[in-house]
Amino acid sequence: MRNCLLGLLFACPLLASLPASADEESVKRALRARLPGMTIESVKLTPFAGLYEVMVDGEIVYTDDKTEYFFSGNVFDIRSLPPRNLTEGNARRAVVGVLANAARDVAIKRVRGGGKRVLYTFEDPNCSFCKALHLELGKLDNVTIYTFPTPILSLDSAEKSVAAWCSADRAAAWDTLMSGGKLPGGVPECANPLEKVAALAKRLDISSTPVVFLGDGRRINGFVALDRLEKALDSPE
Repeated sequence: MRNCLLGLLFACPLLASLPASADEESVKRALRARLPGMTIESVKLTPFAGLYEVMVDGEIVYTDDKTEYFFSGNVFDIRSLPPRNLTEGNARRAVVGVLANAARDVAIKRVRGGGKRVLYTFEDPNCSFCKALHLELGKLDNVTIYTFPTPILSLDSAEKSVAAWCSADRAAAWDTLMSGGKLPGGVPECANPLEKVAALAKRLDISSTPVVFLGDGRRINGFVALDRLEKALDSPE
């Protein structure tokens, strides 16, 4: 994406400088005009004078108030110790927003207890590590789990994912698959979210399963045991 950004920047003609009183909306308009091929998702003024944080195609970059330069990297607040990584925190919040929006339409939802704690998982029904993770997830309480069916291992993975999605009780069907059972035949196919999940996985750079995201955007790749899950869910870091 960075190479694409650079190419677009050099290919676009220079725009007139923004007025001295540039604000977030005017910066966003200028960037959309300068980068017509990119999706400017948000623009936010940082605590540093004239510096704007931009979410573009799922990546955080920074620009000046005249939108003449882009640069990437981490911005730290060193006014207190230890220094606070502003970029990392904002990137996590952006990921949570993306996951929460997608979960409404393309995830299988399970609620245990009060459901106050939140997890997002990407699982393949033929993945042995996903099945082991599923057993650990089943031991959690007071949690809401959003599972994105992510069939990347085989064609059969996609068929099973569609069968679970099209079942009358998606959560029960997914539990059956992940516990080693088989779904009854004859379930008619329906509109399914697999293409949207694949696009989401690509955006989040997910190429293997399982992947777990905590409710604050922290990411865990691969199998994770119950004790580590509990600790992660109950601690900010």
